[in-house]
Formats: sequence, structure tokens, C-alpha cells
Amino acid sequence: MPHTAPANPSLPQNDTPEQQAARAIQLDLTRLDYQWGTVGTLPDVPVVQGLPGSETPTLSWWVMLAGILVKLVENHIAVQLEALARDPLVEAGEIAVNQALVAEIKAEVTAIQAKIAHNTSGGTFWTRLVEDVEMEVLSLGEEALAARFENHSRKLCAALELGVASEADLGSGFPRSLEAYRDLFREIPLPGIAWCFQDDAEFARLRVAGPNPMLLARVVDALPAKFPLNAAAYAAIVAGDSLSDALADGRLYLLDYAALSVLIPGSTDGQAKFVYCPIALFAVPPGGSSLVPVAIQCGQDPAEHPLFTPSVRSDEQWGWDIAKLIVQVADGNWHELFAHLAHTHLVIEAVAVSTRRHLAEVHPLCALLVPHFEGTLFINYEAATSLITAGGPIDRIFGGTIASSQQMAADARATFDFTRAMLPNDLKARGVGDASKLPDYPYRDDALLVWQAIHEWVQGYVGLYYSGDNAVTGDSELQAWAATIVGEGQVKGFGPIETVHQLIDSCTMILFTASAQHAAVNFPQATIMEFAPAVTGAGWQAEPLERHGHDRQEWLSYMPPTDLALKQLEVLYLLGSIHYRPLGTYLSRDYPFPAWFTDPRVTGSEGPLTHFQEALFKVEQRIAARNGARRASYPYLLPSQIPTSINI
Repeated sequence: MPHTAPANPSLPQNDTPEQQAARAIQLDLTRLDYQWGTVGTLPDVPVVQGLPGSETPTLSWWVMLAGILVKLVENHIAVQLEALARDPLVEAGEIAVNQALVAEIKAEVTAIQAKIAHNTSGGTFWTRLVEDVEMEVLSLGEEALAARFENHSRKLCAALELGVASEADLGSGFPRSLEAYRDLFREIPLPGIAWCFQDDAEFARLRVAGPNPMLLARVVDALPAKFPLNAAAYAAIVAGDSLSDALADGRLYLLDYAALSVLIPGSTDGQAKFVYCPIALFAVPPGGSSLVPVAIQCGQDPAEHPLFTPSVRSDEQWGWDIAKLIVQVADGNWHELFAHLAHTHLVIEAVAVSTRRHLAEVHPLCALLVPHFEGTLFINYEAATSLITAGGPIDRIFGGTIASSQQMAADARATFDFTRAMLPNDLKARGVGDASKLPDYPYRDDALLVWQAIHEWVQGYVGLYYSGDNAVTGDSELQAWAATIVGEGQVKGFGPIETVHQLIDSCTMILFTASAQHAAVNFPQATIMEFAPAVTGAGWQAEPLERHGHDRQEWLSYMPPTDLALKQLEVLYLLGSIHYRPLGTYLSRDYPFPAWFTDPRVTGSEGPLTHFQEALFKVEQRIAARNGARRASYPYLLPSQIPTSINI
């Protein structure tokens, strides 16, 4: 790709024959690098074949990654040293080696970070993190420095695989304790959820402001037959309410994890793991604004699985806490395999490959879309070759066999419907769009603000180049692009694109998915999911079949071994800690990182980009004000915290 977008983008039908020929030649050459393929870890999912050389990250990204990894290795070493103090038989040699490694790399990270000037001109948030690496730093060459920091990062990742590797070394054993999990946070801040995850209010809040706020659906007409909660039981739980009134008012909401039934339970280090398919019911009490939990069924068959309900009775309390944990295990699987991997990473990969293959570099849509793909093919390639492989983190941390987890992610990608998933359509389909029925829904309310800002930006941008619907249908590259996304890319529900309105909606969905939607599911990993007792990928006991007779130690036994909790901390803190190029920032990938757009109609004081940045600033202010009034802050859709692309 060029250093910047073309100064005079054009549609193919408006070009001369010579220009059209040049476009065709450029696309033919680009297709040699961007060919369709599949990988064994994601059966039948269309991805780019190999990793094109132009898709490697920038120096600034590698420095960010190395800085995060330094923190993780420091934390890992601190945990190892604590284990060494308790057990002198723990091998100390690797600890010393890793201490020397992290000290060396930390010094280099600190030195180069000092040379990265963050442009804060005007004090506006969208120019934060704009890199301006000084020339003397690049005297060695940006590519050489990037390769050096890539090597540093891979060494640090290797260090995280060494040292303490058993729960006995970490001193937890069975039964476990919450203190043992909290003690894994030595150099990494302990997240606040570590102190409140047991609260029913927090359990309910995670449905609307947690890692996976996209599954909750309103109950229409009646509860499903497989969830036999009767009117008397409901009235005993939700004071001053009746089941019939709640149904009539549209105040009942359900989570159903039936789709997880395809997972085959696996094992780690010879110990059996468990996966669950629970159903959970929530209600908004009369006159209330927030969800409260009502009942949980730990499986799909009511003949086998009793209903657990909130209780202050000592003989029922721990059964209820176990049921909530089972929901969190199911939610962790749904989040990572459906909402995160399949519905953002893999969908955007198909769009990115289609864009490279069918939109010429001088096409205005190519200029609009490409910055939102930066880093995506690279991080997807890394995930497919390390994260979701046999013996990798998903295999060890999550409950299903790696083959069944891979297949479920592939199935989730295949069934994803692009139009159905557009934010306004999704909220309507799930019955959660009415704020008068469910007032407290931070994801919905903040996402709609960002969606509207992106929609206005796309509308203004597209209007510069498409005079009407005839320009859309007459654009041969656009039509080939849309056909390929549906065809080779296998994105169900995409297109057809025959009107300007359809084009605006489709591009809005692409930009939103690559930025805000991914941010909403990615960054809670580092503030919520890194603490394994709150959300994790596997249970370590079978679901309970009786409401009574449970205790605290049994509840703890459902949680992962401490070594896996440490691995979960490290993987999810890493994935949820890199904020690279916030939404509204459009820069070249190459030093000296000039502004991406050069068409003055786009960048002028009355241009759509200026209006977009101003709109994002206003959205930031509105969400910040909302967070000040909320029971707990929801920071994930602050525009300053939304990267432009899926790059981690």
C-alpha cells in the first residue's frame, strides 16, 4: 500500500481507459500476495493464505507489546520468587535468567519510548498516541528496529512459558482459596472485580457491561418450556412483582447457552474439565432500572438440572454461587469463541482480504477501509498458529477439546449474519433496544453513540464520491468486492449493495466491528477476565444436580488450578492492554507517519473527517458524564479507548 491515501481517489467508471488498465494491473499484483486459503486450526474458515509481508506491525506497536510483556514477565518472576521462598526445591536457575532478560529488554523499551513523542497538539483526545519517532532513533532503520523488538517480544513470551508450572509449586493445592488467586497479581494491578464478583448485583451487571453483553435477550410471551420457573417461585424472589406482570411489561431477560452443546469436554494435565450449557433468567423489578438475577438452570434438561435461585439460607447459598460460576464459565466460552474470535477477528479478515483483492488503491473505499484493517491479518495469523492450537492457551484454559473449540469458532463464524448483527438490528432482534424497559445497559447506550458517529462519518465520506445509486451499481470494483465478501469470504447476510444507503450501512458496520465492537469484547479481558474466579473457560467439577448440600470448598473446586489461572492472567492481560491508534486517528503505517487522508475535501475544516473527530470528542464527554453517574464505570467504548483496528 502507498504511504498515504491518494489525493484524488476515483471510481473506476470515471477513469480513462489507461487509468482503468493501471488499476487492473495493480489489483492483479496485489492478488498475488492476498490469496484465499484456510488453516487447520479453523476448519473451512476463509482466511488469507500465508501472511503478506506488508501486514507486519509498526515499530510503535512492537514497542507497546514489549512494554506489556515486560510487566508480565516481572509479575511472573515475582510469583516464582514467592513459590521459591515456600519451596526450596523449585528450580531457581531460570528465574535468574529471566530476571536478566527482562532487565535488558526493559532498558531498551524505556529508551525507545523516550524517543516516541506523542502529539497532543490542541489537547484533543484523538491525537493522543500519535507517534513521531525521532530521526536519530531510526538511524538503524525502522524495519531493523521493529524486527529487534519483535525478537524481544518473542523472547519475553518464551520466558512466560518457563519456570513454575504446577499448582503445587504455587502453593495452592486443593482446596483452593481466593487469596491464592489474588496473590498471582504481584506486579500487575489486581482488578476490582476480584473483590465483588460474588455479588449478585455484579453478576447481573456483567450481562450488560461485561465482556459479553451481546447475548442477553428479552423473554417474549412466556418462559421456554425447558425452563420451568413457576409463578410462586418468581414472586418469592422478586419482591412486589409477579411473573405475569413481568412478562406483560417486557421486564424478563434470558441467557441461553444451548449452542455450547457442541463442545466436547477435554482435559488438561490429565485432569478432566467440564463445559456447561446453562440457562439464566434476569428481571428488572417494578420501578427499577437494573437487572437482578432470578434463577439459573445449569443444563438444558429440567428433568436433570434443578433451578437454583438467590438465597440467604446457608444450605442453599453455595449451590447458588456454584450456579453463577457455571454461567460465567459458559459466558467465557461464548465470549472468546463467538463474540470475540468469530464475530470480530474472522469476519473482518474476510472483508480485509476482499478489499485488497478487489478495490484498487485509488478507490475511495479502499482509502476509507484499509486503516481499519491494520494489524488484523497479523494478529489472526498469530492466533491461528499459537493461541488456538493443540497445547496452546485455549486448549489448556478452556473446557472443550481443542478440536471442538476450533469447530465451534468456525461454526460461529459461518452462521454470523452481517446485516442481522448491525447494532440497531441486533438490539431490536434481542428485544433490548427499549431503554424504558431496561434502562441500565451501558454497552447498548454507549455503542449507539459511537455507531451514530461512525455512520455520519461514513455518510459524509461516501457522499463525496458517490453522486447517487447509479454510481454504486456502476462501480465494477465495488460490486466485485461485495460479491467476494459473500462468496469466497463466506460472510452471510452481506449485501447486495445497490444503493448509497446500503453502502453507508455496510461500511458503518465494517468500521464499527473493526473498532468499537472489538474494543467492547477485547478490553474487558484485562480488567475482568484476567481474574479467573470471575470468568474462566472451564469448570473442574460436573454441574450440581441438587440444590442443597454444597459448601465453600466445593465452590472453590470448580475454579481452575492456580497455574492455569496464572496463564489466563498473562494471556488476557496481554490481549487487553494494547491501545494502538485510537478511533478517529488516520495515519500511514510508515515513518514519519504522515496523515493518511490527503484529499482536502475529506480533511478540510468542513470536511467529514473533521466532523467525525469533533463528534467523537462529544461522545467521549457524554460517556464520561454517564460513567460518573453509573454504579460502576464502563470505559470500553470511550472513543479514546477504542483502537481504529483489530491489532491485538
